[in-house]
Amino acid sequence: MIRSMTGFARREARGEFGVLVWELRSVNHRYLEMSLRLPEELRALETECRESIAGGLKRGKLDGQLRFEPALAAEKVLKVDEARARAVAEAAARVAKILHQSAPIDPVDVLRWPGVVEVPPLDVAAVGAAALKLLQETLKDLMAARAREGERTAAVLQDRARQITAIVTALRGHQHDMQTRLREKLKARVAELGVQLDPQRLEQEVVLQVQRLDVAEELDRLQSHLTEFGSSLKGGEAVGRRLDFLMQEFNREANTLGSKSQDAAVTQQVVDLKVLIEQMREQVQNIE
Repeated sequence: MIRSMTGFARREARGEFGVLVWELRSVNHRYLEMSLRLPEELRALETECRESIAGGLKRGKLDGQLRFEPALAAEKVLKVDEARARAVAEAAARVAKILHQSAPIDPVDVLRWPGVVEVPPLDVAAVGAAALKLLQETLKDLMAARAREGERTAAVLQDRARQITAIVTALRGHQHDMQTRLREKLKARVAELGVQLDPQRLEQEVVLQVQRLDVAEELDRLQSHLTEFGSSLKGGEAVGRRLDFLMQEFNREANTLGSKSQDAAVTQQVVDLKVLIEQMREQVQNIE
């Protein structure tokens, strides 16, 4: 099953430590490129996060963000550093005296001063373990989203491949009638010129034209590419680059067919073929 490189996933976890939220979004890219944003308290987890993501994804540009909201202190009585609070209050009183202001000091303002209220230390190990576990769950969701998008893309590609197969079959039918059409075309041209042409010479010219315009080899290669394309779509590994290479081969054969075309109907079919190949190429660019 193929996977798209486009997807989004979000997961949230709550615990005694607070709230953790992971958001992952990815788009197509030639290689695997990651951009992670982590809160300062959990910055040390970045290497492990990258390794975890690389274990699940092979290609794509991924943006990941981890948000952390610490839990509020559960104690009913706040722990106050009284010495620091006294120092802050005394400093505020001295400043008020300098400014000739007699407004009373608001105790709440003192509590807001950094370090006055003692905040229990964060258990970084526990929060980090929870963040990594949540990342794995979010990554699974992202991979599932990419797989669903890949299924839709595969359906589109299979439909285009069936249309190309029909065109290849039709072009083979034109090839079978090419010699007859060339002979009639040359006879008509000779008749217009009003000259006599040796029948053997006419047949030699028909054979030369048929050899020059023969596209059986190109059609065989297109059929081979179609078979390989179908097999790759059923593969379980990252096949985006392989499919991209096959699309280049499809395009090369289509260009050769176009250069050899001498028939309006064949030319139109080659144009249709190129349109289908371009549509497939655009879809393939988003496959992992």
